[in-house]
Amino acid sequence: MTDKIEGHSEAFVYIRSMKTLREILEVATTFEKTARDFYRDLIPKVSKNIRYLVEELAEEEQEHFDLFAELLSHPQVEDELKQRIQVPLEDHKFSDYVHLPSMGDFPDDQEILQYAMGREDAAMKQYRELADETEPGEVHDLLVFLANEETKHKRELEAIYYELINSGGP
Repeated sequence: MTDKIEGHSEAFVYIRSMKTLREILEVATTFEKTARDFYRDLIPKVSKNIRYLVEELAEEEQEHFDLFAELLSHPQVEDELKQRIQVPLEDHKFSDYVHLPSMGDFPDDQEILQYAMGREDAAMKQYRELADETEPGEVHDLLVFLANEETKHKRELEAIYYELINSGGP
């Protein structure tokens, strides 16, 4: 853009809003690890009504963590990981979910589902925006895959939440 001229204050702001794909994927890896640990810790605390769901969420987050870890260590994508891209608008929401809420010893099913839906929504938007910013290749393909996975998870959670709310709760 013409207003992004070197030495111009907007150029500085623009450059600071960019990160390497490696930096972004490291945050995403932490996001997935945090989610996995959160759901694993919840399993013994949740009601039997949604225990299967929390177990599935923990497994899915582990799979996503493994995908990122493998990609970050893959020598064939080293050049892609050096690419600098604009930080997505949803980046702050995504980062917010690295910090976990305290749900106590007996968390409410509805509260868990609301939190999980928010997490999936933030991940879906983040991965979609990142995919839009990346060049075709393995990183781009992984981000598109994960955006689609998170969209699917969010829809599944919304259906369970709707059923729970309309059945009068646990």
